[in-house]
Amino acid sequence: MNGSHTRREFLRRGAAVAGAGFAAPWALDLAGLASAAPGATDDYRALVCLFMYGGNDHYDTFVPNDPTSHAAYTAARSGIARPQSDILPISPAGGFDGAGTFGFASELADLHDIFNDGALAVLPNIGTLVRPLDKAGYQIHSNRPPQLFSHNDQQSYWQSSSPEGATTGWGGRIADLVLDGNASSSTFTCVSVAGNAVMMTGREALQYQVSSRGVTQLRTDTFRYDPADAGIREIMELQQPGMFPSSYSTISKRALDAADELAAAVATAEARYDFDARFDLESDNNDLVRASSQLKMVAKLIAAGRDTLGLKRQVFFVAMGGFDNHSGLAARHPSLLAGLNGSLSEFYRMTQDMGAAENVTSFTASDFGRTLTSNGDGSDHGWGGHHLVMGGSVRGKRVFGEVPVIADDGPDDVGRGRLLPSTSVDQYAATFASWMGAGSSELEAIVPNLGNYDVADLGFLRTPGARLDDGIDGLVDRGLRRATRLGTT
Repeated sequence: MNGSHTRREFLRRGAAVAGAGFAAPWALDLAGLASAAPGATDDYRALVCLFMYGGNDHYDTFVPNDPTSHAAYTAARSGIARPQSDILPISPAGGFDGAGTFGFASELADLHDIFNDGALAVLPNIGTLVRPLDKAGYQIHSNRPPQLFSHNDQQSYWQSSSPEGATTGWGGRIADLVLDGNASSSTFTCVSVAGNAVMMTGREALQYQVSSRGVTQLRTDTFRYDPADAGIREIMELQQPGMFPSSYSTISKRALDAADELAAAVATAEARYDFDARFDLESDNNDLVRASSQLKMVAKLIAAGRDTLGLKRQVFFVAMGGFDNHSGLAARHPSLLAGLNGSLSEFYRMTQDMGAAENVTSFTASDFGRTLTSNGDGSDHGWGGHHLVMGGSVRGKRVFGEVPVIADDGPDDVGRGRLLPSTSVDQYAATFASWMGAGSSELEAIVPNLGNYDVADLGFLRTPGARLDDGIDGLVDRGLRRATRLGTT
């Protein structure tokens, strides 16, 4: 490379590469592409986060359904409340713990079936917390998470347990602990199909990005005299140790080779399994198509990682947008729920087709919940919200947590039906980390605030292949949640 090229010129050409769509999977994450040594992991497990950007309305997703709660819900939600005829009731193993019952919105019919089949659980009232907090503590501003009700801050806190500006997330920190078990394919430990997300970056693990259309591979012949071509070639040929490490071009080549390796493994998976038959990408519902296309790609990556690349642990990130419905909730939210229902149920059935259902756990996350009270045409930013966990290792057909009281100024209400969370995102994350193999001594490196809680593992996951007695589980669930809420064991 000619010495007259400056760092500014190099970065300009690097920007051209990024603009061409090639930087996402490799050029921006080169430092994380070092080989990892083989580890002792001997089975496969994957986590799949579906993040609902904007703040999902949990009151319109898992809907109060007993007569008292539904009456209070209807009174508070003028113009946006669901009638009971539009709610799918559930009878969870162990019953409900708390003030009432809820059912699934009618658009979630397929997920309702998976719940009844025992492969899906619901966790009510999860949210960001620093430590267990009651309403009195909230009112005196004691130990509140920073910047409640702010999209950017709460997205960051959900994904990282830190405010906006965090550089690592708990998905990436889980990946830090399992990199060695993935040997030479550790590059593909954290994969996002929805762009950059802080959740997917660890201290050592960096997120590898693909699109729902497939793995991005380099084709320099398409550039001809474009600046991107020169930038790519300079990256490959760069040798000046005074400007960058001498291994830079070697790592660049490894990144390109990794893309080719992953693309070949995905092609093998496509030849082995019929992904097209399982996922509906021809629907008129764009929310369904966007979510299904991402989860279809994740299914291919799981098959590629498990069957061809020899990976043992992976973390995936997909996303849906459009949940910030301050207006038009009754018209907009049903389409989003239909997209959530169709994409997640298709994905679960695909993992069954691949014989991987017990090895893959999917879960939802969102900025925050919403207000119970209507603003006339929608709902506003809340705090705690209800979420689902799905997979063959889920202790399904259960509700893990206290159902909040639906009442004006109730014990869970910090204003307009905004729920004070009874379960922390930290506990949610720690339960996934434990399932992925993290030991008790490693959990606080993943979830820094975990020491503030006496209950770390919420118990909604089991080791693949294990069986649990349903008669005991319900009692365990209720006792566990009461201990968590009180901060005692």
